Amino acid sequence: MSLLADYFMICSANSERQINAIVEEIIEKEEESKYEVKRVEGKEGGKWILIDLGDLIIHVFHAPERGFYNLEKLWSDAPLVDLTEWLD
Repeated sequence: MSLLADYFMICSANSERQINAIVEEIIEKEEESKYEVKRVEGKEGGKWILIDLGDLIIHVFHAPERGFYNLEKLWSDAPLVDLTEWLD
């Protein structure tokens, strides 16, 4: 559905501190796994941070911004992926 990535992950948190903790954990785990973090954008603002992992783009929102931008509606035709199998 997109030329940008195979998957988009959208998540949110209730504070900038929580957003930064989520982003730092993702980056740390990816680097530990020797996976390239291609780009991180929005860290200065802290309300919407994008992590580009190539095939996966992760959006970490402050909860009100997630509702405002409503990316789920933009990608509503895309199938949802159940991640529980990947996390075990």
